[in-house]
Amino acid sequence: MFDALADRLESAWKKLRGQDKISQSNINEALREVRRALLEADVNLQVVKDFISEVETKAQGAEVISGVRPDEQFIKIVHDELVEVMGEENVPLAEAENAPTIVLMAGLQGTGKTTATAKLALHLRKLNRSCMMVATDVYRPAAIDQLITLGKQIDVPVFELGSDANPVEIARQGVEHAKAEGINTVIIDTAGRLQIDADMMAELIQVKDTVKPHETLLVVDAMTGQEAASLTRTFHEQVGITGAILTKLDGDSRGGAALSVRRISGAPIKFVGVGEKVEALQPFYPDRMASRILGMGDVLTLVEKAQEEIDIADAEKMQEKILSAKFDFTDFLKQMRLLKNMGSLGGIMKMIPGMNKLTDDQLQKGETQLKRCEAMINSMTKQERKNPDLLASSPSRRKRIAKGSGYRETDVSKLVSDFQRMRAMMQQMGQGSFPGMGGMFGGGMNPMAAGNRPPAPGWRGYSGGGKKKKSKKDKKKKGFGTL
Repeated sequence: MFDALADRLESAWKKLRGQDKISQSNINEALREVRRALLEADVNLQVVKDFISEVETKAQGAEVISGVRPDEQFIKIVHDELVEVMGEENVPLAEAENAPTIVLMAGLQGTGKTTATAKLALHLRKLNRSCMMVATDVYRPAAIDQLITLGKQIDVPVFELGSDANPVEIARQGVEHAKAEGINTVIIDTAGRLQIDADMMAELIQVKDTVKPHETLLVVDAMTGQEAASLTRTFHEQVGITGAILTKLDGDSRGGAALSVRRISGAPIKFVGVGEKVEALQPFYPDRMASRILGMGDVLTLVEKAQEEIDIADAEKMQEKILSAKFDFTDFLKQMRLLKNMGSLGGIMKMIPGMNKLTDDQLQKGETQLKRCEAMINSMTKQERKNPDLLASSPSRRKRIAKGSGYRETDVSKLVSDFQRMRAMMQQMGQGSFPGMGGMFGGGMNPMAAGNRPPAPGWRGYSGGGKKKKSKKDKKKKGFGTL
């Protein structure tokens, strides 16, 4: 997401490189590039005008900081303005003092509303909040069946009265059932239409007046660009919403919706959908999103994704194995599968500062290489996985593995030699020395190998949101270094 916008903004920074200070004469060209970038990203015109005006004012009045280049200072100003436009801080989901918390989901057909309902239920389950979904979309064929299927997939109960019942009555009885069962949060999936109409709004208002939700969330398709902001404003004015969920953000290379919704509608973005999987829902943090747009990565979200998958005790054992060179192919396979559970390689890499420079071709090669490695490791015996040295000294074993995995013997030999080199390098790191980053993925995959090393992130010393630094104790506890 935001690839086109990030590339355009990169050309704006270039206009200021080599300059000794920010001035009216050299900032005009950079501002033109920023304006063009935002318009091409389908950001609302008024938002663009206000954004450029604010950036220009702040840039001209900025004090020159010793040791910070003008382009870096300009990036910081743009970053801060992006954060402000998108809402400054995360607005968490409400939690009622007396359960259940009632969440009403609204939106047009095709925005992914029913799937977003299930994604939100799973997100709350991970926060140890018991959930129940209520199916009130009696108009769209199979909408109720879809929610029931998703409910089974994530182990969340679904309340439904069939397609002949009144949606308002379904919602009312669903909330009463949740109260009786002691459910923490009720999420009501309402009917959508192909376009906004009087009947749709009247029914939504009636459901809202009946159940009195603590949250009314509008599900909006990010692919519609600035139109998403106008839609949010219309719902906010007619129904009254407390926030929005932007879906399909992973498929939107423009990003205009994320930059327009808050400023145009007045309603905060609370969550973003970043994939088709039911796990692909993230709380929306304006500072983290601004960092992604500017190619600074999003380490905090990456750590949170890792925490969901990593068992701390396992991570500490793995760390000890790595630093003592006892890391074997079984461990490596476990780490690869952990990486898969966190999402696509491309999505993960682009959360790492500076990794936005990796091309889709490089990322595809990386995905392919991981699959090759997994296929070859799966063809090894348990003994061979635990003791890679067996393979280094036995051509017959390597030949058998090559035949079993469908690759050449030279591929297996390279895997073994690269793995041994990586183990030796990690052992040296454990002893306090830091050798060159060669190895496992042979340059084409390893993003930090010679020839693939991207330039440093835009602004020196910027941590992307001013979060408190983790202590060494915290870092060890997370066990994130084992990935």
